[in-house]
Amino acid sequence: METVADYFGSMVFNDAVMREKLPKDIYKTLRKTVSEGKDIDLAVANSVANAMKTWALEHGCTHFTHWFQPMTGITAEKHDAFISPADGGRAILEFSGKALVKGESDASSFPSGGLRATFEARGYTAWDPTSYAFIRDDVLYIPTVFLSYTGEVLDKKTPLLRSMQAISDEAVKILKLFGHDDVKRVITTVGPEQEYFLIDRADYAKRRDLIFTGRTLFGARAPKGQEMNDHYYGAIRTRVAEYMKDLDKELWKLGVSAKTRHNEAAPCQHELAPVFATTNVAVDHNQITMETMKKVAERHGFACLLHEKPFKGINGSGKHNNWSISTDTGMNLLEPGKNPKDNAQFLLFLVAVIKAVDDYQDLIRCSSASAGNDNRLGGHEAPPAIISIFLGDELTEIMESIAAGKAAKGASKTKMELGVHVLPDISKDTTDRNRTSPFAFTGNKFEFRMLGSSFSVSGPNIVLNTIVAKVLKGFYEKLKGAKVFEEAVADLIRDTYNEHSRIVFNGNNYSAEWVEEAKRRGLLNLKSTPEALDAFVAQKNIDLFSEFGVFSPTEMHSRYEILNEVYSKTVHIEAVTLHDMMVQQIIPAASSYASFLAQAINSKKAAVPALQCRSEISTLERVSELTDVLSEKVALLQSLIDKSAMHSGAELSHFVRACIVPAMEDVRSVSDELELLVGKDYWPVPTYADILFYV
Repeated sequence: METVADYFGSMVFNDAVMREKLPKDIYKTLRKTVSEGKDIDLAVANSVANAMKTWALEHGCTHFTHWFQPMTGITAEKHDAFISPADGGRAILEFSGKALVKGESDASSFPSGGLRATFEARGYTAWDPTSYAFIRDDVLYIPTVFLSYTGEVLDKKTPLLRSMQAISDEAVKILKLFGHDDVKRVITTVGPEQEYFLIDRADYAKRRDLIFTGRTLFGARAPKGQEMNDHYYGAIRTRVAEYMKDLDKELWKLGVSAKTRHNEAAPCQHELAPVFATTNVAVDHNQITMETMKKVAERHGFACLLHEKPFKGINGSGKHNNWSISTDTGMNLLEPGKNPKDNAQFLLFLVAVIKAVDDYQDLIRCSSASAGNDNRLGGHEAPPAIISIFLGDELTEIMESIAAGKAAKGASKTKMELGVHVLPDISKDTTDRNRTSPFAFTGNKFEFRMLGSSFSVSGPNIVLNTIVAKVLKGFYEKLKGAKVFEEAVADLIRDTYNEHSRIVFNGNNYSAEWVEEAKRRGLLNLKSTPEALDAFVAQKNIDLFSEFGVFSPTEMHSRYEILNEVYSKTVHIEAVTLHDMMVQQIIPAASSYASFLAQAINSKKAAVPALQCRSEISTLERVSELTDVLSEKVALLQSLIDKSAMHSGAELSHFVRACIVPAMEDVRSVSDELELLVGKDYWPVPTYADILFYV
């Protein structure tokens, strides 16, 4: 009987395959080149390409593709066959080192934010040897970065790799001060939990809003939602379980360590969580996961919805980004140690993250901003737009004691004197009691909970890596010449926490009181995507990314343009879709039902003149009134859509947020009331009750 171990990673050109397929000297050279971040020698690339081709052909591949992650938020691929013409009308199978290392792609239709001119449409893809190639649908997928004709970055992978290098360089310098001369590299790791909805594909096909936008733009509440808490962690329905089983197998073949699966809070909502992986690999795996979810769903008659808020009135979907820092020697730098030296080190890295998040609240918020996530953040299902850090009562007490220069007691009741740096053992299950926090310490990692379910996790991790690198760089400058290192570390920990403790909050992030408290503390509350995006190009943020070579100022401004454009276009598509569905489906349906009621009233009165028909008349009056109001609201929405053409860039995104989004909500509120009045046989689209409770 075949087991998971037999086929896990069977479609991946991983380390085991490379050891088997490559000559020993080539394998060693490749591994050393990758670990040291050097350029690939062409002779090595040719050998790897030949082995990769042989392996791919053994698995039935006919094509290869440079798989990259442009600024669209999804992945891109162009398939090239292995065949090359030969004499006599024959074909040979070729794949060179040059084809492996570098490819060309037409970049004219990918977002560039003004980085390239029309006559400079060519783009280049370059092999990322730190992420394994894999096979899907008889195609060899080679993870790559994507650059413009003039060398600027057009993708999400390149700046991620740069940010990983930045935090590694700065963390290694700190660790050497602690005597860890054996550490050569520091690695950030990520485990992104993925939430999603599964609905019947037949219902999906009947709703143009789901097809065009990924969410329902209108829909009245069902008689039941999630108030009974009976779906969360409940028994998984047979049809869904079969889907999950198939999904796991497909992901395991591709080397994705899908670990946990369960029902989420809302009906038809589920979650998949993987094992941690190096950040760039985790990003690739999450993209693979989202793509595979959708493909497998089709096989099972489902539609997989990854939108942040597919249905109003029940929980939307997020993606928790579990982020940690480890060394190439196996140390987790965010895990408390067993001796004073290790605990001082832990505390230093802990306050580095606290300072980074406080100093760059705007960037953290920006990294989680999107039109879809605006519908979810701040609702009592997701963190608010205010950034804060949850440490837990025990760790907060320890930090407050350090800040005050006092002794503290922890779970083990061991006293911690500041000068000795003894940190009590922390029970991990006491560090994650607050699910309302956007950024929580969870024992040996931080969990960034604001991400939307459709997000690439690249952007948030670029920010996390870079802002922590910035703080560590400053710490190194303060510590490198210290006369008494231990005292300097203690002072730095105390002073840093005192300066940035305002960002630490262990209470209810959903409460109105917290909004006021956060304002008193001077914390930012960037409620919408356009507000958050404006902060992206603040000079301090441009300086930050430029300092570490993650983005150039030009690349920053190009991304600002792209992000604004994506927001505006997303809402524009939603607005046009809503308008068209109202005009073509909902208003005619309401009118038809009103005609039916009028005919019924006339028929009854003709048969029995004394009948009052009060119920029918009342309903008819309300339906007619709402239909008129809806027509007015839809006309206003159209006028605002027309006016939006007068704006562009950031100005357009602010106009969209201030005018079009509220107008869409006005249309929806009237339509949703109509839905509860119009006879079911007349309503033209599946309702929430139909979609969420008949899977």
